Amino acid sequence: MRTIVSRLIHSRSSFPRLNTLVGSNSGRYLSTDSNKVDEPFKVEEAETVNVPPPPTEKLLVLGGNGFVGSHVCKEALDRGLSVSSLSRSGRSSIQESWASNVSWHQGNLLSPGSWDEALSGVTAVISCVGGFGSNSYMYKINGTANINAIRAASEKGVKRFVYISAADFGFINYLLQGYYEGKKAAEAELLVKYPYGGVVLRPGFIYGTRQVGSMKLPLGVIGSPLEMVFQRTRPLTQLPLVGPLFTPPVNVTSVAKVAVRAATDTVFPPGIVDVNGIQRYSQKKF
Repeated sequence: MRTIVSRLIHSRSSFPRLNTLVGSNSGRYLSTDSNKVDEPFKVEEAETVNVPPPPTEKLLVLGGNGFVGSHVCKEALDRGLSVSSLSRSGRSSIQESWASNVSWHQGNLLSPGSWDEALSGVTAVISCVGGFGSNSYMYKINGTANINAIRAASEKGVKRFVYISAADFGFINYLLQGYYEGKKAAEAELLVKYPYGGVVLRPGFIYGTRQVGSMKLPLGVIGSPLEMVFQRTRPLTQLPLVGPLFTPPVNVTSVAKVAVRAATDTVFPPGIVDVNGIQRYSQKKF
């Protein structure tokens, strides 16, 4: 289009000169003819500047300074999202450059009103909150804390909520009764409050590089080979009692990628995504 307009403007002087007679109130005729020669207009092309649009999605990561949560924050930033995190300790001790781009909030999900500010303007929440201890403590952290978060987000009008739960390991669940009962209670609450925008991820053992103080533990040395082995033994997961023990591990990067996608992609189906679903979605581009 720029080329066509430029040619028309530059060729203006070659058009036939017309004498246009315009009637005036006095009955005389005014001529628009001129002896001046029209000069071509100069057309200069403007420089194109690519300015990225401001983020329209604001993501809140609960437990963003933990092992899984930190990877979720980094993945969301890589996707161009505005990212904030809420945890009891507040700012993360991670010294990597991406951490400075996260808005860190300190608050306790078990203390209503202590973290309302963190939900301001949020369009999606990803909860990575969980923990181990006594049965009562595990139920409180994995269940009650997440239920409080789900209810608060729903009341604030947050569109989507992703909860990182855990795979069912059969009889092992009874050894960590409070942990799994808390997870199940949070899942049930999410599916009630977010029937169309709630996603539950159920990974098994999550491996990857875990930061512990100043040390980095390469859990992938164990997890990656196990994942490949268990992929070939998938039919064994259907065995009674011991079947769930063959649930394959999954890379923390895959979990983070699918969690961010589930929180921002409106066509991502709501409901429960197991380990195989996490692996499948992590291989798709979006």
